[in-house]
Amino acid sequence: MTKSLLIFLILVNVVTFCVYVDDKRRAKKRAWRTSESTLVILALIGGSVGALLAMLLARHKTRHIEFVIGIPLIIIVQILLAIFIIS
Repeated sequence: MTKSLLIFLILVNVVTFCVYVDDKRRAKKRAWRTSESTLVILALIGGSVGALLAMLLARHKTRHIEFVIGIPLIIIVQILLAIFIIS
């Protein structure tokens, strides 16, 4: 894995985690929310671990079956893709 890819993955996961946690905070305040499509896109572009951590730690989107199944599925696909690319 190249250094720039590793830096990208770290950054996208930190940003994704922060966006999920902020969305949870906004949900409690009944304020403007981040769209679910944005949350999914962040996971798809590499922030899936950050999304899962936010779901578990902030208990965000845990009632939405699309996220409960979708985020772990995205992680599995990303791992399989990485294995395919590396080998």
